[in-house]
Amino acid sequence: MEDTRLRAFKRLLDIMDDLREKCPWDQKQTFDTLRHLTIEEVYELSDAILDKDTQEIKNELGDVMLHLVFYAKIGSETKDFTIEDVLNSICEKLIVRHPHIYGEIDVNDAEEVARNWELIKLKEKGNKPKRVLGGVPKSLPAIVKALRIQDKSAGVGFEWDNKEDVWKKVQEEIDELKDEVKANDQGADNLEKMEDEFGDVMFSMINYARFLNINPSDALERTNKKFISRFNYIEDKMKEKGLSFDDTTLEQMDKFWEESKKNKK
Repeated sequence: MEDTRLRAFKRLLDIMDDLREKCPWDQKQTFDTLRHLTIEEVYELSDAILDKDTQEIKNELGDVMLHLVFYAKIGSETKDFTIEDVLNSICEKLIVRHPHIYGEIDVNDAEEVARNWELIKLKEKGNKPKRVLGGVPKSLPAIVKALRIQDKSAGVGFEWDNKEDVWKKVQEEIDELKDEVKANDQGADNLEKMEDEFGDVMFSMINYARFLNINPSDALERTNKKFISRFNYIEDKMKEKGLSFDDTTLEQMDKFWEESKKNKK
């Protein structure tokens, strides 16, 4: 009996072949033109995950899958790689990097699996020398990049002992930022130094979030959504009362803000 998963995947491949052959828009696409669209699709998938909307997750996964198949189709046309190459490559990588499943290595927990993954990556042969942080994409959003940098360096043992020490580092960085802000208030031309110290505060806070098992990007996005919701409430209340921002005081807006928090509860 035919595997329905294989049949569904073949259907997508066949449709991709048709689109590439017959659709003017699809015919024009290249790796470069698809790149920004793919990034947008991944962010839409991220939104659906944060919203815990499983139907939308399903839909966005389909969009991302289409892009993966699209890239493979273009690769086959340029004779650089095929969809088979892509799938076999990731299968081989997973087998090699999971010796506790496909080999004779024993592991005790997920942290040890992650550590082995990073160490195996460093040993893999390739055209370029491997660096621990070499695989962190340059174009990642800064918060996500900081988290990956910390995860990867921790994976080879460069890690704090406990969250209490990390919090002390956060406080130390905040104090250094305060010093630079004070110097700036007193007339020092030190914007670059303040920026450096602010970056250090953020980096240390991201590290602390990691020790609390909090994804800092997700946490910030939830706060963004919360702020939008509460600010929308302010606008709605102003509209009800026939007010505009020009004739509404900060105290009035703050009152509506507090109302929105109570209504949410």
